[in-house]
Amino acid sequence: MAKIGINLATGSIQKEELIVGIDLGTTNSLVAFINPDKDPQVINDMGRGVLVPSVVHFGLAGDITVGNEAKEYLITDPQNTVFSVKRLLGRSYHDIENYKDFFSYKVIDDDTESLVKIKVGDKFYTPIELSSLILKELKARAEHALKTPVNRAVITVPAYFNDSQRQATRDAGKLAGLDVLRIVNEPTAASLAYGIGLNPDETKTIAVYDLGGGTFDVSILQIQNGIFEVLSTNGNTFLGGDDFDRAIVDYWIEKNQLIKAEVLADNKLAQKLRLKAEESKKAFAHQSMVNDKIGDVWCTITREAFEELILPKVEETITCCKNALKDAGLNISQIDEVIMVGGSTRTALVKKKVSEFFGRKVHDELNPDEVVALGAAIQADILAGNRRDILLLDVTPLSLGIETMGGLMDVIIPRNSKVPTKAGRQYTTSIDGQVNMKIAVYQGERDLIKENRKLAEFELKGIPAMPAGFPKVDINFLLNADGILKIQAVELRSGVKQEVEVIPTYGITDDQVEQMLMDSITHAKDDVSQRMVIEARVEGEQMVSTVEKFLHKNADFLSEEEIAQTKAYVTALKEVLAGSEKDQIHMAIDTLNEYTRPFAERLMDVAISHAMKGKSIE
Repeated sequence: MAKIGINLATGSIQKEELIVGIDLGTTNSLVAFINPDKDPQVINDMGRGVLVPSVVHFGLAGDITVGNEAKEYLITDPQNTVFSVKRLLGRSYHDIENYKDFFSYKVIDDDTESLVKIKVGDKFYTPIELSSLILKELKARAEHALKTPVNRAVITVPAYFNDSQRQATRDAGKLAGLDVLRIVNEPTAASLAYGIGLNPDETKTIAVYDLGGGTFDVSILQIQNGIFEVLSTNGNTFLGGDDFDRAIVDYWIEKNQLIKAEVLADNKLAQKLRLKAEESKKAFAHQSMVNDKIGDVWCTITREAFEELILPKVEETITCCKNALKDAGLNISQIDEVIMVGGSTRTALVKKKVSEFFGRKVHDELNPDEVVALGAAIQADILAGNRRDILLLDVTPLSLGIETMGGLMDVIIPRNSKVPTKAGRQYTTSIDGQVNMKIAVYQGERDLIKENRKLAEFELKGIPAMPAGFPKVDINFLLNADGILKIQAVELRSGVKQEVEVIPTYGITDDQVEQMLMDSITHAKDDVSQRMVIEARVEGEQMVSTVEKFLHKNADFLSEEEIAQTKAYVTALKEVLAGSEKDQIHMAIDTLNEYTRPFAERLMDVAISHAMKGKSIE
């Protein structure tokens, strides 16, 4: 086995091979590296284009297609083609239920706060698994183009991503066979690509305006001593260049006096019109009118009409910019630079309106599709220690986290986090009336705590007795510059509090750190598979407990046949819980959930009618 050297000052692996920068996007993804001339460069493997569509198709024979080829199936086989998976990373069903009609594939509603799953055929996938397939494709393209193994990467995420979404991105990288050295904010990467923030003596406040195919966000950053601080972020995760295309298609439908529902029902025509609209939008960069025909449909539009159509959407983004400035407590004159990111910022009206709003020329010299990936490659180069002029702050060499149900490690401070740092997460109880919570703290990179190093264990006592899921326990990790970790647990409803201090790396040698990192890379796939089985079991056990309680309390409202059938589904779920097939467990949970959902609705109707009569039931 090849030995990998660890740079303990940075927690990163020594430069023996390439570290790439990856922009994992909602619509498209891409990968960049630092070329022999020391310049960042995006990878275009076999001339297939720089942009890899973030689309995954599952064929009937079990074959998986990612990227350009998969995009074609969005029309011909939409139910087995997954797109925009980034929107689902680290999200629960409740987070996205208002947008479920946006997805053509099945997003599972198990009516809990657990993370979403996607059902394709009879298999269940997490957004982490799906994102890993996109990352694996990027890794393969990079390896093919550069003729060298690619095992380490810096991956970018939106500035508004929370801990759980960042951890999900990290896990997706691990599953794709990548050692993710750092998760970097997209606006930070974009500013690095323009060289802003590379000079440690520079102090600047910048706005990064990012308008992609399906999402928009604006971030206000302050850069001081090479440290990027996100002051505010605002946007709309369902606004982008796709809306510009739709506006053109609607305009043509109206001008040709067609019925919109009929056009959209004709998949082939709708797709042809959408592609022609996209082509027209791009053509306005060098012409003022488009005059074409698809079948009997005239596709005629002027640049002036196009700008009139999209103006409300562009104005929406300017309102977001105003809100971001307000949240940051700044006025326009305090913004030093404005950076344009995302393919849709090529639109002349967008540039004009953003420039007018900020009262300055915007940075659009670099390709807006590539700027984030280029910045990620620069960040990777910094981590590799190749830029001596940049001070790399001390970072934690191993991840720190706590034990959760099923003996899993939940990372709170990922390795390579800058020190000092503070991070936290909220937990709850899993048993009714639970008054104590054991908090076990671990250090390491493996998914199962038994493979990691235990640092401390303490109990949060005196939690008020409440139903499972009601207590809210905040667990915060504070790691100071001296490497001392303070863990604080607080039950928010009652104010019950407990603290403990540990020194994470005390008594651990450089060789042990190196071995722990090597093990995490070697066992990544098995670890993630085991984690998914354990998470499915925990979810299944909670489902069994919930349904059995429901039957015990509300048997009077169900028929004998319904009770018998429910018990049969519960028994079936218990049987598969003893195995290790996550898809079978998810299928049994889904079946039980689908069957019992109407019962809760019926009970609610009964409760309402009783309440109307002045009575009440439990």
